[in-house]
Amino acid sequence: MEFSHIPVLLQPCLDGLAIDPTGIYLDGTAGGAGHSREIAKRLTTGRLIALDQDPDAVATATERLKGLPALVVRANFRQAAAVLDELGIPQINGALLDLGVSSHQLDEASRGFSYHADAPLDMRMSQQGPTAADLVNTLPREELARILREYGEEPYAWQIAGKIVQQREQAPILTTLQLADLVAAAVPPKERRKSKNPARRTFQAIRIAVNGELDALNEGLEAIFARLAPGGRLCVITFHSLEDRLVKNKFRRWAQKCTCPPEQPICTCGGVAKATLITRHPIEADTEELEENRRSRSAKLRVLEKN
Repeated sequence: MEFSHIPVLLQPCLDGLAIDPTGIYLDGTAGGAGHSREIAKRLTTGRLIALDQDPDAVATATERLKGLPALVVRANFRQAAAVLDELGIPQINGALLDLGVSSHQLDEASRGFSYHADAPLDMRMSQQGPTAADLVNTLPREELARILREYGEEPYAWQIAGKIVQQREQAPILTTLQLADLVAAAVPPKERRKSKNPARRTFQAIRIAVNGELDALNEGLEAIFARLAPGGRLCVITFHSLEDRLVKNKFRRWAQKCTCPPEQPICTCGGVAKATLITRHPIEADTEELEENRRSRSAKLRVLEKN
């Protein structure tokens, strides 16, 4: 299947990175190379390092970046420091993270990310390690409910977890539509009548758990920020409130001068901000982009510059 990819918030990302043609840049989520290609095209003596943990994405990005000053490496962006060390790169001038599931992963039903088509319950971005089916068939009800509540902000987490446990005692839950039907059966009828699929929060939560996405984001942001040169920019596109909150809080902390307790009347820490917020509020897709690419609906871009 063709790895389709319309890069989200492309121009705001390129503006946010403020690309120096001689600089070294990192795209931690290469995907279909939509952003990577446009960054690499703007480099002269500079270089782009593009990372992705998905072997399909690595193959596609390698093909699409041929002839450009770019190198594609199979790795999760949480391993950015190790990759840069191996390449002998001490500092970078900018980095981009486009989080969430790529269009290819959603459109390729067999990857098990979508609740619209029946497929094995997989959801692994790296195609390695335990699958979504492993999680739903082995975790206790309490742990399943915690995942749904914390990662999916699912109000019916306990009921859905109960329905999953009840079903797997009869037979294992192995496909995406099996899980989607279980969720629908567990929530009240008014929830099923809403325009949005009641399974969307459960699928988000399980996908985040399977891929350790929030831990990877936390580690990746720290690792990448540490390697930014002074004046280097970090652009992050998020697609749900958990990611956005994590990025916003980390950016704020880096941009904060004083770390004294708020009740203390005078600053005694002598703190110096590590970074400057380029975007005080996230950038979202304009009307034109929303019409062209429905997946840009929930995208939020935040940009930071290292001091």
